[in-house]
Amino acid sequence: MTTRDAAPLIATRGWAGERAGLLLWGPLDLDVRPGDVVHVQGPNGCGKTTLLRTLAGLREPAAATSTLLCRDLWWIGHANPLVEDLDAAANLRLLLAVAGAPVPSPAAAAGHLQAAGVPCGRPVRLLSAGQRRKLTLAPLALAPRRLWLLDEPFDALDADACEALAALAARHTAQGGAIVLTSHQPLPRAFPPHQTLQLRPLGKREQLLNSEQSA
Repeated sequence: MTTRDAAPLIATRGWAGERAGLLLWGPLDLDVRPGDVVHVQGPNGCGKTTLLRTLAGLREPAAATSTLLCRDLWWIGHANPLVEDLDAAANLRLLLAVAGAPVPSPAAAAGHLQAAGVPCGRPVRLLSAGQRRKLTLAPLALAPRRLWLLDEPFDALDADACEALAALAARHTAQGGAIVLTSHQPLPRAFPPHQTLQLRPLGKREQLLNSEQSA
């Protein structure tokens, strides 16, 4: 069975997205199957993050005909959800625990991070932006899940870290995982083949409340 024959991890029909009562995009029909990579693109404010958060189940679509969403996923947003006074290893163990993933020993967590160039033994508030980003992305390697939803994962990463993330993504998709991501940066050459989903601002944004009242 090929990945095209496999059951989708995501299948949306007639989706619409909104923010603060303003319609951003839609209707959207999207299928994501094992091995797929979808690069969501569009200008600032068009609703890329809104789409990823909706696919993660963190918010409801403004409209939907049908919805199938994979729950075996990692959602990594643009912000780094770190506890500033804890060190990197403690933060990594906390990220995994909160997500219900297996938690490595402190020594194992520190060893993984140090191999990635993230120092341990100091509060994360003292780390660089790139080190903090690598820390936030570390669960992808330690606790495999079928679907990755990544909002600007390459932000603040240097070239070597971008290539390392691309190699990890290639292994993930080769093993049947899927990725939906946003990135203002060009994807590294080693990143697995992808399709582009272009979000465009609607020609006329409608107030959803007014639309519902006139229906």
